[in-house]
Amino acid sequence: MALRSIFVKNKSALNELLWISCKTKELQARCFSVSGVKKMRFVQFQLKSGGPRHVGAQLSIDGDIIDISAVDSSVPNSLLKCLRDGNGIIEKAKRIVAEGKSLVPLSEVNLLPPITNPDKIICVGLNYSGHCDEQKLPYPKEPIIFSKYSSTIIGPHDAIKLPKISNSVDWEVELAVVIGKTAKNIRQDQSQDHIFGYTIAQDISARDWQKGRNGGQFLLGKSMDTFCPIGPVVVTKNKINAQNLNIKSWVNGVQKQSGNTNEMIFKIDFLVAYLSEFMTLYPGDLILTGTPSGVGMHRKPAEFLKAGDLLESEIEGIGKIANIVE
Repeated sequence: MALRSIFVKNKSALNELLWISCKTKELQARCFSVSGVKKMRFVQFQLKSGGPRHVGAQLSIDGDIIDISAVDSSVPNSLLKCLRDGNGIIEKAKRIVAEGKSLVPLSEVNLLPPITNPDKIICVGLNYSGHCDEQKLPYPKEPIIFSKYSSTIIGPHDAIKLPKISNSVDWEVELAVVIGKTAKNIRQDQSQDHIFGYTIAQDISARDWQKGRNGGQFLLGKSMDTFCPIGPVVVTKNKINAQNLNIKSWVNGVQKQSGNTNEMIFKIDFLVAYLSEFMTLYPGDLILTGTPSGVGMHRKPAEFLKAGDLLESEIEGIGKIANIVE
């Protein structure tokens, strides 16, 4: 009897292992535990078959997506609205992910910008030591701040449209901070409480308008349509060490930029607190924190984007975006 009992138990265990191996896709979601959802990768997407925008959570880089919006209609189909509605909605989203329902293959979706229509896109100039060095410029004594309009935002695989009025369009891969909670006059040691997460951004720039026209003001050169590809996800702040990430860009498969976020002159916590002294930061606001060396205008000879180019941008722990130039 004892031997038979052991055999039955072992057979049961074997069957369970076989069942697990046949349910990999399903278990990828179902085994995404409550502790795992502390580290989330939020996306906005549309099914290739059509329909409205959805908010989801990608389980890993290039992984499949849990369709949060489909499970609970009370969760907005906008990550920006989720953030503005407060922590309760985000916690509800985490519980949905922990339950592992409504898994959608990545191959069946079109990824959209993970944040759309933020109140502000704030940019920091000359914030990487390498970017200053390539121009032989001294490191700034205080942050150099400018802005882009939110209408510049496009998705991680959308096309960058070259404007007819510029022939000097350049690339700048950047780590973008996503604000999660309203911040005004906060201390540097409070900054992390107001950060939701991070995404990849490209600060596309028409150098002729940025540098030589419009009285030297950056706005027009930075705010032309399609000049801010972002994505593919917003990674929550506890997923990564934002001050030690490799950051790279390529044009047509040729690497143009390779740096690390530890090169930042003004660190993220300082920047959030600093900016909050001037303006209220709202949930969903984006802060583009600067770019490493290797931009086109400072190459010899200078290089600029042209129709047909493929611009790829990658940050360690977040993923990669790839945008065709038209």
